[in-house]
Amino acid sequence: MWSRIILINIVLLLAMNGFAQKERKYIRQGNKEFEKQDYENSEVLYRKAMDLDEKKTHKPLFNIGDALYKQEKYDDAASEFNNLTDYELSKDEKAKIYHNLGNSYLKNKKYKESIEAYKNALRNNPNDMDTKYNLVYAQKKLDQQQQQQQNQDQNKDQNKDNKDQNKDKQNQDQNKDQQDKKEDQQNKNQQDKQDQNQDKQQQQQQQQQISKEDAERILQALANDEKKTQQKVKEQKAAAAKVKVEKEW
Repeated sequence: MWSRIILINIVLLLAMNGFAQKERKYIRQGNKEFEKQDYENSEVLYRKAMDLDEKKTHKPLFNIGDALYKQEKYDDAASEFNNLTDYELSKDEKAKIYHNLGNSYLKNKKYKESIEAYKNALRNNPNDMDTKYNLVYAQKKLDQQQQQQQNQDQNKDQNKDNKDQNKDKQNQDQNKDQQDKKEDQQNKNQQDKQDQNQDKQQQQQQQQQISKEDAERILQALANDEKKTQQKVKEQKAAAAKVKVEKEW
């Protein structure tokens, strides 16, 4: 019975040792590919090593993060480094993880996140000059980003104001056009009215002139009739006188 248990334990130890040897082999192969700048293949080898790591140590995961970073997959790299921050590690190891995390954020222009990562790195290793330099650089980039955003907001507001002003001007121009049209119509109506009044006055004057001419003709006719009447009266008187004289004879 005991011999059987011992045999099982020996088999398990040999198997574990075999897994550990394979894990280290994959890591060594991954390191070689990494040095040859074949980062995609190195990532594959590091992941194989991680699958064999029963203790779930941080080294394969850390190497995977580096390989992703070199492939410019900064979001994926940041995710791997973030997973490592929960591991129970030494301060020096944590400083390296946060430093690489800050670099991943920095490359992705996530300056606020990179600044916080660099600060965490310095909390674990205050003497790391590379991290200090990167922190200053990230802060400078953040200031530039915020200034650029502020300028864009100002330009946006300015464009909105200009748009509103243009709209107001268009409304004013439209109102002016409407007012001009209204005034033109009023002037036209007033001119038409004046023309109508003038035509009416001319007609009245013509009527007055015609009436005066008619009156003169009538008066002339009456005068002629009066002359004729007087001439007849004279002739009648003369005729009557002659008869009377004849009667006296």
